[in-house]
Amino acid sequence: MSGAGKPEVMQAAMMLLRQMGITPEDLLNTTASGVPVPTFAQYVPIVAAAVGPGSQRMYSTYWAKAVDRWADRRIDSVIPSEIEAAMREIQATALRRRNNRGGRSAAEHFISAMRCFYKRAVADGHIAEGANPARKVPKPARLTSTRSALADDRLAELTAAAGSSGNDPELDSLILRFHIETACRRGGLLGLRPMDLDVEQCLVLLREKGETFRWQPVSPTLMAFLQQHCRERGSPADEVLLRYRSGKPVGRRSYDYLFTRVGELLPWVRVQMISAHWLRHTTLTWVERVYGYAVALAYAGHAETPNDAGTTARYVKATLQEIATALSGLTGEPHPLALPGNLPVLDSAGDVLIGEYD
Repeated sequence: MSGAGKPEVMQAAMMLLRQMGITPEDLLNTTASGVPVPTFAQYVPIVAAAVGPGSQRMYSTYWAKAVDRWADRRIDSVIPSEIEAAMREIQATALRRRNNRGGRSAAEHFISAMRCFYKRAVADGHIAEGANPARKVPKPARLTSTRSALADDRLAELTAAAGSSGNDPELDSLILRFHIETACRRGGLLGLRPMDLDVEQCLVLLREKGETFRWQPVSPTLMAFLQQHCRERGSPADEVLLRYRSGKPVGRRSYDYLFTRVGELLPWVRVQMISAHWLRHTTLTWVERVYGYAVALAYAGHAETPNDAGTTARYVKATLQEIATALSGLTGEPHPLALPGNLPVLDSAGDVLIGEYD
């Protein structure tokens, strides 16, 4: 029979601890590895310094909320119910923008931030994997996106409005053209550098979500205007390519200004909250309809991470030549990497999807 719990055993244990200079609180505040368990205020800066820039940008607000709530508490003292209660409060108090959907996005991001936080705590030996409280709180179900492909006439309206208004229509037209041709995410263009241009093969190196890298074909016309932009605005070879006329690099806010201004000219842009990501939907939908799912998957940069497509997608990857062929059909321009014998695909009016860039 075990002696655990007997008064004489407990007294002997307490005496031994006193002789060693250790208190019961010391045992509670230390992991099995002997490392003291940090508080939220102590550990959040460590986690923030360890993650990439994208995670910092996405999660820093929510880690700050955790510090506000539990600053002096040890990270192993918070239970799943407390995390879920914090998530509900964040969801209820989320900023009500025009595209607000009940605070679900804020709630989802908070849980993602806490899972990232506690994943680091497990790796650093502060808590055991089975004691990770963030993994025991389910994320809110993600609602279906309201984005969809734009019709040809709407796309033409959008590009015409951007290219005929504002104080830098050349820059705005270049941004839209780049997104239409490449179907890249916003970060892909904002991270583009002059040194990322393969002029001979008409390829650009995109660095996107999840620190991924991929070469994406662009038309000879777009490549020429990217080079012209670099020359005229003095873009350093290893720094941001897109520049204002002043030479200042373009940032994420420029997209907000662009679509807000166009929305003042085109009410449907404002009402539907059109953004650059709608252009990604538009191009990828067109590529899938004309060239098939495998090509659209690769065009989007998803070829290495199939999800709902199943395992088969791993064996039907599209080549760079097939992506270039789809781009040639999209723009109506020959591409040096396009497969031979493939003519541009015309729309019902006999025109290619994208007109001349000017």
